[in-house]
Amino acid sequence: MAQEQQLPGETRQDQTGAPPGTELRSAPRYALLIRTAKIIADGREFLCIIRDASATGLKIRLFSDLPEARELVVELVTGDRYAVELVWMADDYAGLRFLHEIEVERLLDESRGLYPKRQVRVQIAISGVLHSGGEAVPVVFHNLSQQGACIDSDKWLLMNELVRLETGVTPPLYAKVRWRSHPRYGLIFEHTFRLEELARISAPLQFAQALAEHAEGGQASSAASEG
Repeated sequence: MAQEQQLPGETRQDQTGAPPGTELRSAPRYALLIRTAKIIADGREFLCIIRDASATGLKIRLFSDLPEARELVVELVTGDRYAVELVWMADDYAGLRFLHEIEVERLLDESRGLYPKRQVRVQIAISGVLHSGGEAVPVVFHNLSQQGACIDSDKWLLMNELVRLETGVTPPLYAKVRWRSHPRYGLIFEHTFRLEELARISAPLQFAQALAEHAEGGQASSAASEG
């Protein structure tokens, strides 16, 4: 991959993709047309695309605003994680700086890591209804990817069984059972999500879940003080 390759329509930038004139680049940049990843902000996961990278930082494309967070981590499709800090954010892009020295060649190599060449998964709690064999049963989603999901279901499902899922936040999803370890099942969708579509579905749910947990924490604190 060529170093210092400039993307169409972009001006020269520093090591975190900031506007020119802030500081000189201290490390070679590797331009990436697309590299799917996710930002984990205090446990909340948001899909993004890495547009360029160096040993000191990243420029990423976002699909939603990032919440204020004490801890930010970038997780690649390989499962490798890197602690970062937010340097700037403008429009749909952000510049991140690594908190520790990294091996940029490993970051660029998707054949290495815990999960080589696996699609990025968003960990998220969604309730839904699964339709199978004339029955409608409640299920809980644990994660979503462009191609599938992991769910918990009290109903026993057959391998390769075709099911329909309704969540209230996505179109009806048709999927086949790919693996099972009852009550947990791995599903593969008949039709895949586009990355941007999945990002725009999952981001509001992350914020909603954070608000719900904050409210529950406030109620618990209030009950403790009254006791």
